[in-house]
Amino acid sequence: MWRFRGFIRGRMGGSLALSLETREVGRVTIVRCNGRIVSGQASDALREHIAWVLRDRRSIVLHLGDVGFIDSSGLGTMVRALTSTRQARGELKLCNVPETVRKVLEMTRLTAVFDTHESEEKAVAAFYRSGARAETPVSKGRSILCLDSNADVLAYLRELLRRAGYDVQSSSSLGDARLLMRVSPFDLLLVGPDMTASPAKPHAFQEAGSTLPVIELGHEFSTRDAGEAGAGLLERIETRLNVKSA
Repeated sequence: MWRFRGFIRGRMGGSLALSLETREVGRVTIVRCNGRIVSGQASDALREHIAWVLRDRRSIVLHLGDVGFIDSSGLGTMVRALTSTRQARGELKLCNVPETVRKVLEMTRLTAVFDTHESEEKAVAAFYRSGARAETPVSKGRSILCLDSNADVLAYLRELLRRAGYDVQSSSSLGDARLLMRVSPFDLLLVGPDMTASPAKPHAFQEAGSTLPVIELGHEFSTRDAGEAGAGLLERIETRLNVKSA
């Protein structure tokens, strides 16, 4: 599910110049660019958007699959975005680079500067490889993946579980959760009530990780007293993980 969407139009209110759609896949933020990365509003918007992401994120992927044109200013903006990310102790990667943009990178000898990948999955996986520069997990404990369509619930779960000593990843998309399970090992999966409504969804998780224990959050979790709900969930998690390791 896309978390943020911005649209930048031409100076005279003409055709769409650039749109930026952002979503979080675990510790990685994917920014999908659609249109033209050119001098003026488009370049300014991309630079400002990366600065906005860097407020609390450090692992960024620019998806360029829908970029039809990039000029010198736009390319300079991408270089500055990479520099800003590294200055913030993060990393920026490119994925789905179209042939026209790839030729520009080759002509300007910037292919060695940017880390490019064929797909979102490969770019995300690169952040999870041992030794990769990425956001450092808060905890070195057992790893839990949280899946829920409610962003507020996910924020609460991340804070609750991190303070309890767990390494937490989260997603509001079934597809992104499956991607994360392919690139990183987890000890437990927490699933919101609306994510299991379709009969196909539990089957999809079985394919992605048949040995991964699952705890389903009931509808009452988001409406109960937060302290009681959190304490009860931590008890369920401890019991489930202890059963798995026994």
